Amino acid sequence: MTPSDSPTDVHGGTQHSPRITPSELFRAFGEMSLYGFGGVMPWARRVLVERRRWLDDREFAELLAIGQILPGPNICNIAVIVGYRQCGWRGSLAAATGLMAAPFVIVLVLGALYHRFGALPAVQGALRGMMAVAAGLVLMTAIKLAQSQPRTVRGLVFGLLSLTAVGILHLPLGWAMLVLIPSALLVEWRVHR
Repeated sequence: MTPSDSPTDVHGGTQHSPRITPSELFRAFGEMSLYGFGGVMPWARRVLVERRRWLDDREFAELLAIGQILPGPNICNIAVIVGYRQCGWRGSLAAATGLMAAPFVIVLVLGALYHRFGALPAVQGALRGMMAVAAGLVLMTAIKLAQSQPRTVRGLVFGLLSLTAVGILHLPLGWAMLVLIPSALLVEWRVHR
């Protein structure tokens, strides 16, 4: 879809959503990057779906799936796609820059501080606490995304196969995707044929 195309509703009519400017995209993705420092995906869903309502849960899950397949960080891919849908290459640039500008500066500062103070027991304890919080945020995002998906036996089977392949058997994500995605597409094609 090009930025000039208007999305259509389920009845074939055109939805007239307010136009989002590059500066709004920059601010929204900048907000995500600051709130979600260390784990942006839960905040991305909250900002894009719940607060700004630029996407619904299903669209967010679809963009996440596309972002997972494309090279690079998922959230960067989502920023580029959402930005392009709204304002073309300017929107992509604004969203990606908003997402990366503040964290870039913060990481430089924190890297210098960690180099100086990283061996202190208090710093090590704080990092362990942050890891638990980040894991909880990722788990909640996964639960919310799963709730937005159609509940079918096929979806459950492929979800469990993915979890088993990557989470339990520790197979490389690329190999699991190379097998499971075409398999899932083939099954869905046969069911809907």
